Amino acid sequence: MSTLTCEPLASLADRLFAEAEAPATIPADPRADYRSFYAAAKDVYMAVSRDTARLLYLLTRTSGARSIVEFGTSFGLSTLHLAAGVRDNGGGRVVTTEFEPSKAARAHEHFVAAGLDDLIEIREGDALQSLARDLPDAIDLVLLDGAKGLYPDVLALLEPSLAPGALIVADDADRNPEYLRQVRSDGYVSVPFAGDIEVSMRAS
Repeated sequence: MSTLTCEPLASLADRLFAEAEAPATIPADPRADYRSFYAAAKDVYMAVSRDTARLLYLLTRTSGARSIVEFGTSFGLSTLHLAAGVRDNGGGRVVTTEFEPSKAARAHEHFVAAGLDDLIEIREGDALQSLARDLPDAIDLVLLDGAKGLYPDVLALLEPSLAPGALIVADDADRNPEYLRQVRSDGYVSVPFAGDIEVSMRAS
């Protein structure tokens, strides 16, 4: 048995995925700047798929990750899967960032309900500021799932703290060619996965 398949997380995750999969319209122009876009979409789930969430748990467990940074919390579904992996690895810390305060508050409620809040630190506000300080000494795994245009800048902030062999998972990475060039260059080993995900490893 794992934290992922046990209560209280199992039924909570099922409920949150059902909510996330309900039809929704994002009341914002995707061409708007990211601050305006995410403020307008404050009530909309922007969750990873069930398969991607399980992939995150698997990568966390198989890599033995204990120090994780996530860009883009939304309502916390991906964070819960990362934290479940950290719990089953023996403990650690997930630092997650959310631009919209109301989403951060809802996510925190979910973390408490799952019994995983002791492993998770939520940083509210612009990730370019919140991730510019007090990073873990060695980051084992990164999830990029916020504003796609910021992926290169966020990764650049985290690079000095990436442990050798650190994994970087980028959702919808196909929307940012600059990011793909960054992780498909020297210093990384990278592979596309399931059409819209890029899984990369810090090789040096």
